[in-house]
Amino acid sequence: MLNKLRNFSSTKLAGVLIAIIIVPFVFWGMGSVFSGGNTNNIAKINGEAISTKDFQNHINRLGYDKEAIKKQIDNNILEQILFVLVKDKINEMEIDDLKISISDLSLANIIKSNPEFLDDKNNFSRIKYEKYMLENRIAHVEYDATIKKKVLQKKLFNYIGGGIKSPYFLINKIYNNETKRIELDYFDLNNSYDKEVSNNEIEDFIKNNEEKLKVDYINLQYSKIYPENLIEIKEFNAEFFKKIDEIENSILNGLNINDIAKKYGINLISKNNYRIDENEEETLKEIYAKRNEDNIQLVDKNDYFLLFEISKINKILPEKSNIKFLDNVKNSLLRKKSSDFLQEIFKKTQNNNLDDNQFIKIAKSQENILKIKLNGITDTNLFESDSIKKIYSLPKNSFTLIADKNNKIYLAKIKNIYFNTLSKDNEKTKNYLVKSNNIIINDIFYSYNLSLNDKYNVKTFEQTMDRVKNYFK
Repeated sequence: MLNKLRNFSSTKLAGVLIAIIIVPFVFWGMGSVFSGGNTNNIAKINGEAISTKDFQNHINRLGYDKEAIKKQIDNNILEQILFVLVKDKINEMEIDDLKISISDLSLANIIKSNPEFLDDKNNFSRIKYEKYMLENRIAHVEYDATIKKKVLQKKLFNYIGGGIKSPYFLINKIYNNETKRIELDYFDLNNSYDKEVSNNEIEDFIKNNEEKLKVDYINLQYSKIYPENLIEIKEFNAEFFKKIDEIENSILNGLNINDIAKKYGINLISKNNYRIDENEEETLKEIYAKRNEDNIQLVDKNDYFLLFEISKINKILPEKSNIKFLDNVKNSLLRKKSSDFLQEIFKKTQNNNLDDNQFIKIAKSQENILKIKLNGITDTNLFESDSIKKIYSLPKNSFTLIADKNNKIYLAKIKNIYFNTLSKDNEKTKNYLVKSNNIIINDIFYSYNLSLNDKYNVKTFEQTMDRVKNYFK
């Protein structure tokens, strides 16, 4: 079985984590699913087959057992594993095509520099090396092959994106974008739309949304079944549970609650046109919550069994004199007004249809407009992170909707932008050099991935995958 898992490399290429398992384990009972060698293929890359046996070995190396895969089968776990295998194979093909290699001497030096194999004087210890192999049940050849694969992959990605040095103007551009100071005018839009609701608006809203505003009133019967009212003693014994089983079977056989109550001498409580109430007992709240499930149910409540039946659901529009109903209508109207208002403002910001006069008009008063100075893209003291990033992506005099950490929505205008210049000898230059290099490298890897799509034709076989899936199910 699997003894120890180690992650050897993380690549930027397609964001694939290539995990190598030190000690493979064996699937028992796979039978014909993974038989047939290369004649039973699950994928091909440029005509080169990936057999089900290759796929089996890859699953073994990744350390999944049958139950783990079974639990994730509907989340496309096998397709994800195959994707990693295909990327792994393409990496190997690229390494061969580009003639990337490592000498035995270099590989030996890398292995000998592993801290786990060094003694107190930082010298390679053959004893520690052999002990490591024994403890982890790793063959020397297998370990060497794993390290070699890791090194070759690293050399491949260095070949693609290595040697990048971003020019100063790109470094300074990133620095400017992230550290510029922005003066912002803003105000809370919650104070900008009409919060008055007229009787005519209420009448129209009820008329246009009559079906949605109807509420459920139910006719129900229920009983709490205890041992004392079923078998006339207080003990939860075999006889009690036998009768509970009989009641469950009666439900399955289509008996209604009145027939069951008559057969077992159960007293029922009836309620007609019942609507949930905040102060109602929990039993009725639970029954009401289950109104759209099976009409008749028997629920184990630990201390008793709840038997109930909902015979009818009446959808009724409450009377306009119902204060709670009117409050719900008013709140719905206000939410709609708020939503419509925000959509209108959003469209104007997107279409650049706002100016300073409209900005003040929406704010209702110059006094309602607040000011703030942001000191960088990480300045999230007031506004949430995505809103700050949005602000820092826009030019001067732009209008935009933003939110704070409490989800309040604001309309804001970028009043001024003050840029900083990064001197070449600044201590921060190295950090921004790394950021700039990473941006360039990511662009290179993106282009490289596109070239791989043209270079390698990948074909997968769904029938074979379905057969593998059936085994794990």
